[in-house]
Amino acid sequence: MQDNNQIIKLFPGEAGVEAFYTQREAALPYPVIQGHQVHGSRVAIVERPGMTREELEGYDAFVTNRPGVAIGVRTADCVPVLLYDPVQRVVAAVHAGWKGTVLHISEGALEAMGQEFGSRPSELKAVIGPSIGPDSFQVGEEVAEKFKEAGFPMDEIWSFRGPGDGSPMSGGHHIDLWKANRWLLEQLGIPPDSIEVLGIDTYTTESLFSARREGVACGRIINSIMLK
Repeated sequence: MQDNNQIIKLFPGEAGVEAFYTQREAALPYPVIQGHQVHGSRVAIVERPGMTREELEGYDAFVTNRPGVAIGVRTADCVPVLLYDPVQRVVAAVHAGWKGTVLHISEGALEAMGQEFGSRPSELKAVIGPSIGPDSFQVGEEVAEKFKEAGFPMDEIWSFRGPGDGSPMSGGHHIDLWKANRWLLEQLGIPPDSIEVLGIDTYTTESLFSARREGVACGRIINSIMLK
C-alpha cells in the first residue's frame, strides 16, 4: 500500500507489524536502527532503542522482539529480506547482496530468531524487496561459480545469454537474486505462500537508487520493519 510517492508500505493486512521501503528523497517517519553493513553474514540482536551504527559495525542482519523499535537495512541493488513472526512477535531485516546471499545470511537470521525467541520458520512471513532483477544482474563467471559452490539450484537461478547485443547488461552470465533468496527461504522452511517477492528491479526503476546504474556513491533505499 502506498502512503505517498516516497514511502511504500509492506505486509498489508498484518495489524501487528509496520514495514516499508523508501523511494528517492523520502523522509523517514521515525528513527530506524541501521548497522554499518559490510556484505557479510553477521546477525545482531537489537535489544534497545537508539542503538547506533557504531555499535552495529559489521552486521548485515538485525533481529528484535521489541515493539516500537524499527530496524532496517540500506540497499541500492542488494536484496532486502524482511521477516515477520506473528506468533512469537519477532521481526528481522536482512541485507542480502550477492555475497550475503552466497553466505546464506537469511539462514543466520532465522537461526537467531529461533534460538533467541523461539521462532519457527513455518510460522514466518517474508518479503523480498526492491533489488536488482535477473535481466539487470549480469555477472562474471566467477560469481556464478560461487553460487554453484554454495549449493544454489543453478538451473533455476542462472542463465547464460551469449555475446549480447551491445546494450547494457545484455549477454553473459545472469543471476536471479530474487529466486535465489526465495529458494533459500523455502529450503529453511518458510511456506512458499508466505513469501512475497515484489519483483521491482532497482536498476530499471528511476525512483529507486541503483549502485550499478548510478555508482556506489548513490543514495540508499531504507527497508524497515517494526513491531507495533
